Amino acid sequence: MTVGARDALQVCDTVVGYKSYVKTISELAQGKEILQFGMRKEVERCTKAIELAKEGKLVALVSSGDPGIYGMAGLVLELAASEDIDIEVLPGVSAVNAAASALGAPLMHDFAVISLSDLLTPWEKIETRLRCAASADFVTALYNPKSTKRNWQIITARDIFMQFRNPKTPVGLYAKSNGAQNYFISDLASFVDLPIDMNTTVIIGNSQTYVADGRMITPRGYKI
Repeated sequence: MTVGARDALQVCDTVVGYKSYVKTISELAQGKEILQFGMRKEVERCTKAIELAKEGKLVALVSSGDPGIYGMAGLVLELAASEDIDIEVLPGVSAVNAAASALGAPLMHDFAVISLSDLLTPWEKIETRLRCAASADFVTALYNPKSTKRNWQIITARDIFMQFRNPKTPVGLYAKSNGAQNYFISDLASFVDLPIDMNTTVIIGNSQTYVADGRMITPRGYKI
């Protein structure tokens, strides 16, 4: 959480968000009006936040990570385009940043971020993006890699990258649960055998990425 986001939570009247996200900021939300929503209620969340803002309330609409990266910022701006309210998008720390810092320095060169969730994007388009990122030698971070019902997408993604990368290419896995950080460094051929779920961020190195002292490093190209 950034300082700006924390400050906004302290001064707001009302907190709106997915119940799991609101739970994580319960101490900061004490004394506020709290409206919690379940999964797949993104439109309802944003609509309610806009309604409350039109009533004159100072509303904090909560996302995980950064609201502008797979978060609520885009949707609320779309819905409020014709409304006479002030909206400020406050940056947070996206999972890709948190994962990179835990794993070392894997994002020191050009990289792509791709979600494997096909709820809102056709899988054919996701597969095209994976193929393009792999062939262009981008370091690639994968969001939403696997769930109970979606367990084949990560295998397909790995197989696509295997067409363009060495099987020993370093791959890092990062997840944060209940305040604890868990991360592993594996390789392209075998990382799918490690524990992966929807909260895991996967970072696949490029052709130059290597591991030193247990850290992933993607050289920027400076002369040493």
